[in-house]
Amino acid sequence: MRAARQPELSNLFADLAQRMGLSRPAGQCFAAIWRAVSPPCADDLVTGLGLSRSNVSTALKELRQWGLIDLTRTPGDRKEYFQAPSDPWAIARQIMAERQRRELAPVLDRLYAIEAANPDARVAALCEVVEAFSSWTAGLARLDPSELADHVDRRTLNLLGDDSES
Repeated sequence: MRAARQPELSNLFADLAQRMGLSRPAGQCFAAIWRAVSPPCADDLVTGLGLSRSNVSTALKELRQWGLIDLTRTPGDRKEYFQAPSDPWAIARQIMAERQRRELAPVLDRLYAIEAANPDARVAALCEVVEAFSSWTAGLARLDPSELADHVDRRTLNLLGDDSES
């Protein structure tokens, strides 16, 4: 498996995973799956990453729940193999969608409940801000990966003062 020879990429993905709300082993497994020439099985990940079988199993379950990997099978082989989208924009979009669903939506629900129980103009204003941010994030997560890339590129150019692309 190719990722075993790239410990710095595995460590980077492990660090990023923790910042995105995933476990460190999930990040390591994702790096190995994403960089693999052919889809690895759980045994390949255990061997290549030096993780325990239970850590790999838990990480794979986590990655599947986040929609970051898919299960594939080879005819005549009972093993499950795993693959990740090759497009980094597809990965970013999926992470945004999950973060919105797992973090922003529950916070917004709690804010609305607080505001309903004790009406307060400041809390209502905060609800509006979080609602706007949540809707914006959800909208970005619904874009096709290439549309997301174009949108982010246009926004970056506009922020830098280059209006020729707008």
